[in-house]
This record gives sequence, structure tokens and C-alpha cells, in this order.
Amino acid sequence: MPPNTRWIFPDPPPPGVETLARELGLSVPVASVLWQRGYRDPSSARRFLRPCLEDLYNPESLRDMEAAAARILQAVERRERILLYGDYDVDGTTSIAILVSTLRMLGASPAYHIPHRLRDGYGIHAEVIEREAALGTKLIISVDTGIRAGTEVALATHLGIDMVITDHHLPEANLPPALAVLNPSRQDSGYPERVLCGAGVTLKLVQSLLARAGWSAEKRDRVVLSLMKLVAIGTIADVVPLTGENRILAWHGLQGLRETRSPGLAALLRVAGFQPGELPTAGQIAFRVAPRMNAAGRMADAGEVVEMLLTQDAIRAQAIASALNELNSERQAAEQRIVQTITESCASKPPGDTDVALVFHGVGWHRGVVGIVASRMVERFGRPAFVLGVDPETGIAQGSGRSIHGFSLVDALETMPSLFVRFGGHHMAAGVTLPAENVPEFAERLNSLARTRLRPEDLAPSLFLDAVLSPDDLQEKTAHEVESLGPFGLGNPTPVFCVREAEIAEAPAVFAERHLRIRARMDGRFFRLTAWQFAERRQEFPPGRLMDLALNLHLDPRSAERGYPGWVLNLKEARASV
Repeated sequence: MPPNTRWIFPDPPPPGVETLARELGLSVPVASVLWQRGYRDPSSARRFLRPCLEDLYNPESLRDMEAAAARILQAVERRERILLYGDYDVDGTTSIAILVSTLRMLGASPAYHIPHRLRDGYGIHAEVIEREAALGTKLIISVDTGIRAGTEVALATHLGIDMVITDHHLPEANLPPALAVLNPSRQDSGYPERVLCGAGVTLKLVQSLLARAGWSAEKRDRVVLSLMKLVAIGTIADVVPLTGENRILAWHGLQGLRETRSPGLAALLRVAGFQPGELPTAGQIAFRVAPRMNAAGRMADAGEVVEMLLTQDAIRAQAIASALNELNSERQAAEQRIVQTITESCASKPPGDTDVALVFHGVGWHRGVVGIVASRMVERFGRPAFVLGVDPETGIAQGSGRSIHGFSLVDALETMPSLFVRFGGHHMAAGVTLPAENVPEFAERLNSLARTRLRPEDLAPSLFLDAVLSPDDLQEKTAHEVESLGPFGLGNPTPVFCVREAEIAEAPAVFAERHLRIRARMDGRFFRLTAWQFAERRQEFPPGRLMDLALNLHLDPRSAERGYPGWVLNLKEARASV
């Protein structure tokens, strides 16, 4: 974080926090986190801490569910050719795997199609629909895509193909003219959870299909719980809020990943560095598992991911997982080259105060990684950013944007549709395709719009602290309590705690060139902190300096295996005490 970051402390805990802490058997700081996040009575807090499958919403409350499920089951009974049309990201590939598995259990043999990111681009394409019509396909089910494919849906209808759209992206004013549109983001949606990811919407369809097929409740629950592992991965990777129904899906799915009979998931977890029986966290899924799955869609063919998730051949699964691991390394190298180019450009011409939204573009930039680079630019500059790669042969720029709170990318893009060949997404992330000659106008109009919609305080870096800890709170019991608040992500961030006036005991040690190990003393006790990406700030931690430390507490089983405490402190930010 920049050195001018504002530290925002919570209000002192009200008397109700101590009561909540006693009722739940938690320390006051951890109970304070629950209180601030809206869980202020023991009943709601217990439901949060132990998500219950019975609290999942009725899938039939999704609009068009009856029409969708009935048509799919009809196609299964008639043995019609069914095509599943997905997307190349983690949410799309997990959705395909979920629905293929379900339809196979119901007796169907669906085909599936995932567009190639570089060759085809995002969305449903007319040529695929025409090909399917020639093959005799009577039903196409989209997953994680299709909500803006009005023209393509109309073509399918004209060719005698029924379409069921399942998606979660924001729709246009008019829905595509499909037989059914399952999307909790519809304006007329009455579904209680409006921010499911594509895999979550797919699971709701699965729940309805299995119930209508006459499966017993016990058998349905067993299958749904098994599929929830993939739903959790898609939910975390797609960065939807980990609250409400999403929390239930992610919590139970992560628990299931501790032991999985899927050869593909087992192989993927192995190459991502997990030990058998290890319980992944949401953060580990986001940074170790999802990038490997996304690497196929970014660098090659996302169909490999679906094959890995569906195969029962352990050898084939391991081969694909290993290939994904190699593709991820290639992705990291391509990403770093673009980041370095942008960083060097900004060093010579830094963004000014009037540059509220940023657009970076370059010839030949790998379009499979520009979305990740956009995220890096948002982290670096604290403002919305698009990163585009220009194809020198076609003159087409294609890329992705990421945003900050308070600025909706899809709303911004809808103010200038004539600039694009296509665009889509949601508030925090979006994709665009446009002629390269339109990029300067796009950058100017986006920046102008951001200047009217974002205030200076929206751009000021801030660090929100959840509670102040005493040295006595720094113990394994507290780390266990903090872990019980997970999974962490959007809507339920990892708690950030503050300890005041910690004394730096000795000069920090640099490791892996970029990180620090810091030894601090508080009330006569010594603590070791890991400071990721802090090596350049080593001089800020001279021995003897009193510092306020913002930190996270984590359980770390591998630390215990090496003879250290089974919990760790990770430094988030630091400043000299005053």
C-alpha cells in the first residue's frame, strides 16, 4: 500500500460485543468482527460460523426454472442431441463439468462447446449455432454466458433450436428471446441471492432437475454436495461476494475438497501443492488453483480443464494437470512482461490527478493475461483500469477491465456502445473488443466519465482495521477463531488487526529477494511476522523503532510440521508509532 494510506480504526466495541463473545465462546476482538459485519445476535452469528445446507434457497424461485427444467428433462427422455455452451474461465468450465455430470447421471450424453479465447473471443457465436443445427441439435443450454446474445438466440430459434440461458452477468434492457433465462440478475428476478456466479446458477438448475426426475432427497443431497466442490471453485474464482448463499456453497465445497474421489480435482490439487487431506482456504483456491485452471483458457484450450474434471482416468487427469501447471508458468511470464512494460511507461509519465480511469494498450500483448494485468494496475494505482492487446494483423484491440468500489464498468461501457465490436461483464470486471483506432477515444471518454462519478476520497488509499489486539490476543486460539470466520473474499474480507507500539527487535531478514521476516517484541514477548513484497521497505524497520502493525492471523499446519507454532502473522501494513 502507498505510504500515505489512511488507517481507519473501528469504533470501540459496544457492550453487546462482550455478550456475543461469551455466548459464542470467542475472544472480544473476533466477536467484534462479527458484530461489525452485521451478525449481532448469537443465532445469526452461529448460522454464519456454521453454514447450513438447509438455508440454501429454493431453486424454483429462480424465474423460468419450471420451463428450463421441463424442456431439459424432455430432451433427456427423447434422447435429443443437447449442446452445452460455456465460457473459457474457471466459472464457465466448472459450470460445464457440473451440468455434463448431472445430465449423464440422468441418462443423457450431452456435447459441450467452449469458445477459444484468442480465436473466437467471448460469448455465443452464430457459426456454432449453425453447425449444431446441421447436426440436428434441438436444445442448447448456455452456462455462464448468453445473457447478451439476443441475435444468436433468435437465430437458434429460427433454425429450430430451443435455447435455455443460464448466466449471472448483467443483462441488457431486453432479455434474449430464449425458451428460458435463468439469471438472478434479471431486473424482474425475485431470487433472494442476486449475485450467484455461473456455477451457482448451474447448481440451482441441477437441484431442480434432480427433484423433478424423482430422485430421493437423500440421493439429491449427496450428489449436490459432491458437485459443490466445483461450485466453490467457480464461486471463489469469479470473485462474487462470499456472503449469503455463496458462503454456504463455498464453505461446504471447500470442506469437500479435503477429500475428493475425482481424479481430476485430486491431480489439480497435487500440482497446486496441496497435501492429501489438506483443507484449502478460499485464498489458496484463488491464488493456487484457479490460475492453473484459467491458464488453459488464457494460453490454450479450456476444453482441457473440462476433460480433466470429468475423466475417471487418473493418468490422463495427472497429465492434464501437469500441462496446466506448465501453462500457468507461461501465463506468469507473459503477464510479467506486460506489467514491466506498463511500469516502465508510467515511470517516465506517471498518471496524474486527472487520470481517474486508466487504459493501457500494446501491440501483441497476450490477450489471455490482460485481465490479470488490469487487476495489478488497479492494485497499483487505486483506480479503474483496462488493459488491451492489439492484434497487428486485424487492427482489433481486445482486453479486460477491473474497477474499484463506486464505479460500474458495465454501466460505463453502456454509455459508449458505438465504440465496440462487443462488450460485456458486470460492475467490477468487464471485457471489450474494439477497433484499435477507437482506443484513444475510449480512454478519454472512460476517464471523463470516471471524473464525474468518482470523488477524490474514492481514490484515496485506505486501510480498514477490524480490531485492535493486545499481545495476549496473539495466540493460536485467536487464529483458530479467525479461521472460523472464513472463507474470506469479497464481502467477507480477511480481518485486519492492529497492534500498537510493537518494538522491532532486530534488522529484518530478506528472503526470496522480495519478502521480509520481521521479529518484533511486545510486552516482553517476541513474535515473528512475514511481510510479503516488503523487501524494498526494509529500511523502515530499524531495530528499536516502535511501530503500529496491521496484520492478519492465519493457521499454518506446515509451520507446525517444521517445528514452529501452527499459526502465523502476516504483515499487511506498518507505520511508526506516534
